[in-house]
Amino acid sequence: IIMFFVYIIKSINNNWFYVGMSSDPVKRLLSHNQKKVFSTKKYTPFELIYTKEFTNRLSARDYEKFLKISSNKEKLLTEMHLKTR
Repeated sequence: IIMFFVYIIKSINNNWFYVGMSSDPVKRLLSHNQKKVFSTKKYTPFELIYTKEFTNRLSARDYEKFLKISSNKEKLLTEMHLKTR
């Protein structure tokens, strides 16, 4: 069974967060930190601050889309005691 994860990474040098989906979030974090991801390379380095596991890709994708809505991401980060501003 392949598990899917929705993850949030935070830029260590900037107050910037990125939501993504991967079957291996640790490996994906490495890709972000090696500047292999166009949309995040100017904000490196990153730390992995959140993961949520799903048993199927569709559920993970739906949750990723939900968190990509700024207000939903901000609510989760506030609950985690992280500030987006």
